[in-house]
Amino acid sequence: MDLPPNSFSRAGAGSTVESGQKRIIDALSKNQLVYRLNGFITKSGSTPISKTLEDYLKSGDYSSIENEFLRAVENIQTDPHASVTAACAIIESALKCYIEKFNLPMPQKLNVAPLWSVVQPDLDLNSDPTLAGDQHKILKGISSLIDGIGAFRSHIGSAHGRGQNPPQIVVAEARLAVNASHTLVVFIMDVIHASKF
Repeated sequence: MDLPPNSFSRAGAGSTVESGQKRIIDALSKNQLVYRLNGFITKSGSTPISKTLEDYLKSGDYSSIENEFLRAVENIQTDPHASVTAACAIIESALKCYIEKFNLPMPQKLNVAPLWSVVQPDLDLNSDPTLAGDQHKILKGISSLIDGIGAFRSHIGSAHGRGQNPPQIVVAEARLAVNASHTLVVFIMDVIHASKF
């Protein structure tokens, strides 16, 4: 599967790897699966980022994050609104895990913005002063990302009910929210796991 599509197979002259790859891809697609580099087969809608998150979920008691992660990935194609809601819930769950792990004060409001307000100042990143400005920009971007996903959930997610003419989104927009949330959650899980050593 990892060979260039125009390679010739051993099946006979004129037979290309591409035809075999297409048969495999079609068979996987019928079962909502996709082939990833180096022999990884994942659920459709899943990404290498989500694979890393899956690895973290297997290594600890993170059932709340795992449930939202599964809901986000499973609904991307069929209910992108629910995926957006789950994307925000994944972040909220990860931030709550961080707050509990490091015994930080839990905010009164448990939605994503107040949770991030507690976690962000506690993040102790690289102490090199040369990198401080760069890291500040990244954290500022993460804050914007969290704010955007929270607002997205409020406006088009499935958590707050929908009127007769709710805004519509396409799968690509839901996937953007889910993948962005996974990136952030993997970062939070990296920090949590690094503290064990």
